[in-house]
Amino acid sequence: MILITGATGTTGREIVEELRRAGASGVRALVRDPARASFIREAGFETAEGDFDRPETLGAALEGVERALLLTPPSPQTVEHNRAFIDAARRSGLRHVVKISALGADAGAPDGFSRWHWESEELLKSSGLAWTMLQPNSFMQNLLGQAGQIAATGQIFQPVGDARIAFIDVRDIAAVAARALTEDGHERETYVLSGPEPLTFHDVAAKLSDASGRKITYAPVTAEQYRAGALAAGLPGWLVDALEQLNVMFAAGHAAEVTDVVRRVGRTEPITFDRFAREHARAFAGE
Repeated sequence: MILITGATGTTGREIVEELRRAGASGVRALVRDPARASFIREAGFETAEGDFDRPETLGAALEGVERALLLTPPSPQTVEHNRAFIDAARRSGLRHVVKISALGADAGAPDGFSRWHWESEELLKSSGLAWTMLQPNSFMQNLLGQAGQIAATGQIFQPVGDARIAFIDVRDIAAVAARALTEDGHERETYVLSGPEPLTFHDVAAKLSDASGRKITYAPVTAEQYRAGALAAGLPGWLVDALEQLNVMFAAGHAAEVTDVVRRVGRTEPITFDRFAREHARAFAGE
C-alpha cells in the first residue's frame, strides 16, 4: 500500500494522476476534506480523512502502508507537521518515505522554506525509516497565481534581477515521485529536480508573449517594493518573509542549475517552459 499526503494540492494531484497512468494499485490518499477528493476515488484509489494538525488521525491512514509520499502544505508549522507524520510512520511500521522537500534545503539556509525542510529532512534521516528526498526548483505553475495580474498589467514583477531559474513543471516532479514510490533503489537518495533550461524573467516574459499573443515584459522591483506589494495583496507576513528568503536565493543564482533527474529517474523528457506557456496561454492573455 502507498499513502499519498497533500494529494489535493497542485503537486499532489499530478502525483495521483501519474500513479493512475502507471496502473498503480493499492494507493490511498490522506485528505482533510473528502468532498474535494472525488478525483482520487475516480482514479480507483482509496481516501482516508486526516490532518497534519491532528496527529491522532494519521495512524489509521497509515495502517498497512509500506511506502508514503510526505508532502506538507507551505506553513510555519512545516517541521511540526513533518515530525508528526514521521512519528506516526515509525509506529505504524512503514518502510519508506519519499519526501517533497525544497531547493536549497541545507544547514546554512536562513529561516524559511529551505530551512524548515532541511530540519524536516534531518528528522526523517534520523528516524530509522528508509527515505528519498526530492528537492524541486521553482514551479512553472507558481506563475499561474500571478496570471491575472500579468494579464491586467502586461508585466511580471519580481525582485531577482537578471538571475536565471531552472523552472520545473509539477508534472515532472510527479514522474520522479511516482518512480521513487513504486521502485526499489531510490533509498537514501537526495534528488535535486529542475526543468530543462535556466531562464531569466525576461526570457519568461518573452515566452509568455509568444504564447499569448500579447506583449508581456519583466519589470524588476526592489525587495522592499516586492514586500509592500505582497502584503498589500493580502499575503500573510510569514509567507512574505519566506518568499523573500527564496528570492534572495534566486537572485544569487542558486536556482540556475539544470539536473538530469527528471530524465534519468522519471524517465521522461522534461517539460519546457514553451510548452507550459502554450498550454496556459489563455490565462496569461486574460481570457
